[in-house]
Amino acid sequence: MPGTASTASKAELIELLSVSLASYYGDFTAAAAGEGLTASQGKTLTVLRREPAAMRSLATTLACDASNMTGIIDRLEKRELVRREASPTDRRVKIVVITDEGARTVDAVRARMHTTLAGLDALSAEDRGTLYELLERVFVKTPAAA
Repeated sequence: MPGTASTASKAELIELLSVSLASYYGDFTAAAAGEGLTASQGKTLTVLRREPAAMRSLATTLACDASNMTGIIDRLEKRELVRREASPTDRRVKIVVITDEGARTVDAVRARMHTTLAGLDALSAEDRGTLYELLERVFVKTPAAA
């Protein structure tokens, strides 16, 4: 029998996260396609929206092979959504930077995420704040494992 919000087990929470992420990524993939992007290209732009990153770091973050990352960046660069710059500390390293057009494209993808936006709109401002705090605590400010 499923738990309630106050009694949910870790296994039930993992299952709900799985369902939530599947819904989110389906919505994201369709929205990215609407902007002429693959899901991988869209995810790359989303990561770069937070901050520029080295090619190897992007590959690690997106859990893909470095050679695959090169192809993704090549295609994004051709559309002028990103640009490569030499690292100021190591000229052998290329830093990928999102362009203004790339940032606008990320905004357009997010605006097309109708299922996700509708779900968030169904929450009160207080509930959205609570969800934000919980997601940040669990996934952003996670203490290092002992």
